[in-house]
Amino acid sequence: MARPTEVRRTSGGNALLAFILGLPVLAGIAGTVLPAFGYLPALGGSRVTLAHIAELAGQPHILRSVLTGLAAGLLTTAGAISIVGAFVAGFAGTRLFARIQHLVSPLLAVPHAAAAFALAFLVAPSGFLLRLISPELTGFTRPPDWPLPNDPFALTMIAGLLVKEVPFLFLVTLAALPQLPLIRARRLAAALGYGRIAGFAVCLWPALYRQIRLPVFAVLVYSVSVVDVAMILGPKLPPTLPVRIAQWTGSPELGARFLASAGAFLQIGVVVAAMAIWIVLERIGKAVLERLIFSGRRLARDGALRAAAALVMTACTAAIFAGLGLLSIWSFAGLWPFPDALPGSLTSKTWMRTLPQLRTSFGTTIALALCAALLSLLFTILLLYRNGTAAGQRNPGYRLLYLPLLVPEISFVFGLQVLMLSAGLLPGFASVLAVHFIFVLPYVLLSLSAPWQALDPRFERIAAGFGKSALSILFTVRLPLLLRPCLTALAVGFAVSVSLYLPTLLIGSGRLTTITTEAVALSSGGDRRVIGIYALVQGLLPFLAFFIASLGPQLLFRNRRLMRT
Repeated sequence: MARPTEVRRTSGGNALLAFILGLPVLAGIAGTVLPAFGYLPALGGSRVTLAHIAELAGQPHILRSVLTGLAAGLLTTAGAISIVGAFVAGFAGTRLFARIQHLVSPLLAVPHAAAAFALAFLVAPSGFLLRLISPELTGFTRPPDWPLPNDPFALTMIAGLLVKEVPFLFLVTLAALPQLPLIRARRLAAALGYGRIAGFAVCLWPALYRQIRLPVFAVLVYSVSVVDVAMILGPKLPPTLPVRIAQWTGSPELGARFLASAGAFLQIGVVVAAMAIWIVLERIGKAVLERLIFSGRRLARDGALRAAAALVMTACTAAIFAGLGLLSIWSFAGLWPFPDALPGSLTSKTWMRTLPQLRTSFGTTIALALCAALLSLLFTILLLYRNGTAAGQRNPGYRLLYLPLLVPEISFVFGLQVLMLSAGLLPGFASVLAVHFIFVLPYVLLSLSAPWQALDPRFERIAAGFGKSALSILFTVRLPLLLRPCLTALAVGFAVSVSLYLPTLLIGSGRLTTITTEAVALSSGGDRRVIGIYALVQGLLPFLAFFIASLGPQLLFRNRRLMRT
């Protein structure tokens, strides 16, 4: 039972968290809704009207844009949860599971845009997969006229989202698995004659899904409202609704702001509809599971399904690594005509030509990511220190962490931009950093809270017995012992900041360019070699951050073996 002082600390910490995360989200939604109905005094909108909603309804193919994004988000989420669920059910606790875990974990650091470019370079009509097939077998001496990667049904976009969301849900599931009686449930299901997947579904899946439900909704919201991946892999005629909103936002006509606001308001409705559909699907899934339980069927022969789950998990991992390798080859490629499998020569000329242009965006990216990650880490330590033993993820207030992830970026970030411009605030580094902080903080806090709670309290009791103050214990005992988790959380925050496209583009109003914004801008055309350089740099920056986070304790505590692990 928590002491009264701990309850007061927790309430204060939750209030601070609600203020930092909730206020910008609510303000952003207000800045979206009011202009959607015509109220934006800064642009002459002083009365409420439905004209902009009507103008949005009259846009060509607007319904198709909405339905394409909605279907892509639902299929991505359903596919990711099915792949992860089947693989975990079939292989949890096995050697293959541990090997796949080590391969999948680094993929969380790859930004969505870099993963999208990696997949595009693989599956394009002149991509590497088709080049690997001999032209004598295919008959292609020039790239075929296939609508890839921007197919009208958004299948490539769904594939690009899947290869990123599968690792995310897999790692979330790994964090939840230790809280379940996996071994006992396996033995009980086997004794009753169930197959591995059916036994897991009956005994463990309901409890596991309850723990990962919020991250699943976060994946759903992101997939429905994604912009950067949709611009790289999504359909073009028409694009999805979030992409069209981004295009209206960048229009030189100020009146397009009202149309963009109406579109952002519609996007909120699309996300709500997606959540409602997903809740219906949850209930259907629950009914199917109950029917399976009461039917008495054991489904013991599930070898083919388990093999398929392992194959898809491996394919998701291999696609990203192969794509990143292909990006590096393209960045050094000389003449590489189709259908040659490999370039005729390698050269550094493209790098030398691009480096001067890359320098400014590279410096901005590093500065933004470091500042956002450091601020988030400092605030996380402060919040965990204030909340004491009640700061774990079981604290209901920690559900607030998912608030920025459960509201479509294009809606509330666009609203923040409108409010900022209405208040006369100029876009710049500070404003972009503030928005990055909103998105980075949840990931840093979720990364550090579990290790913070798992630290053996006896270390601090011994220090307190020597008369050390609480603040002294924090800096001389707890933080040195938690150096590796702190550095890992810092690397997570750095990776999240590097991958942010829409907040940087909208709040920076194009004046602040990062590696991500430049890479996505190049996706509409240009030299594949230059695209490969930008995408490769974007993908390698998070890996560099995690490498430094892993190397730091090894160097600082090289004479203390237990402190290095």
